[in-house]
Amino acid sequence: MNEALRHTAQDYTVSLPAAEYIAVYRDARRFGACCRACPNYGRSWACPPFDFDVDDYLAGYRTALIIATKITPASRDLPLSEAERLLQPERQWHERLLLDLEARYGGRAFAYTGTCLYCPKGSCTRPEGLPCRHPERVRPSLEACGFDLCRTTESLMGIPLRWSTDGRLPEYLTLVGGFFHNADAIDLKAVWQALKP
Repeated sequence: MNEALRHTAQDYTVSLPAAEYIAVYRDARRFGACCRACPNYGRSWACPPFDFDVDDYLAGYRTALIIATKITPASRDLPLSEAERLLQPERQWHERLLLDLEARYGGRAFAYTGTCLYCPKGSCTRPEGLPCRHPERVRPSLEACGFDLCRTTESLMGIPLRWSTDGRLPEYLTLVGGFFHNADAIDLKAVWQALKP
């Protein structure tokens, strides 16, 4: 690993009733407006507008499992342009975890916001009106479905999200994903041990 991109990663999880998470942490109007203002809107299969009704997509699940990874760079002096390279390895394992949970327990995974991992940057088929190349792996983010991730991480996990103010990486970065399900119990430790290097 590039010495400049060394980091520590700490995982956090919280489970709560899905209906409660939707009622307290979802503001579809506000975050829908944020998505419409984003340059990725309608240009990535990971982003809105979706070809499904989000309310229906969220319905029918008893439990929301929220998973966050706090990534703290070893160097306090990295340019913001390094964020993607710093996030990449953690994001890859995060999405493997979410898809594995889906495969083991049914339910619905929600990945990281903004882009997808599975096609080279700028090559998504959506702008050409073509189907997604990887529909079995691409999942929407919680934010794209109207959830407030700032409130989610701060209130449920005690992790305030940090933002850059000077073109440098903030103190830490946070990946947030989720898994809505109806399983009676999930052995998350076993899944983590099976997947994380």
